[in-house]
Amino acid sequence: MSGTVESAGTEGARQLPRQEGMGLPEEHAGQNRTVRRALLDAALDVFTERGYTDAGLIEIAARSGIPVGSLFQHYGGKQGLYLALWEEFREEQERRTAAMLASERSRGVDDPIALFVAGARAYLEGAWDNRSLGRLLVEDDGPAGFDALRRQWDRAWVRRNARLLEVDERQRAGRVRVSVLTTVIGGTARELGDCGDETEAWEIVEEVCGILIHLSAPPG
Repeated sequence: MSGTVESAGTEGARQLPRQEGMGLPEEHAGQNRTVRRALLDAALDVFTERGYTDAGLIEIAARSGIPVGSLFQHYGGKQGLYLALWEEFREEQERRTAAMLASERSRGVDDPIALFVAGARAYLEGAWDNRSLGRLLVEDDGPAGFDALRRQWDRAWVRRNARLLEVDERQRAGRVRVSVLTTVIGGTARELGDCGDETEAWEIVEEVCGILIHLSAPPG
């Protein structure tokens, strides 16, 4: 559930309930955004406390202050809320890494390894900043079919990392190297989700970026 990516969207990730607000007057669109934010914040709290399976829509609605009917209107139910949280996390992480890559390239950085590590750093910083959500999304307790969707996105992430590192995926050794690097970043993101100390978190990020530089170098 991670990645140094420039754009790692998948068709499956886009299969969320249609959100209201498109084509409405700005006042109504703003109200809908406020409602959706309240629902997502409440859902994150309840999912984190009780897990996805044991979370109840009535409790989510009560915490958000939004009627259950509006919850269904915006998200279609518990699965829609969970997938919307995942989509939000994924898009924010992609935005972070893309912004970092654009910044580095604007400074004239064109070395594939330097760009890859810069993107990984941005991703890991985002994993720390959004650790509650990130921790939720790596748990096994999610909606039916979510693991397959996550694996689909992970495969797309590996392919994009390969392009960023200019690795020929047709070569098994290169493909395995990128897969290992991807796994390192994902594992580190999970560690950051369980980390409660900011100083320790930054030490972990620095340590792992050094490891990535070493592992990214092609053989020989």
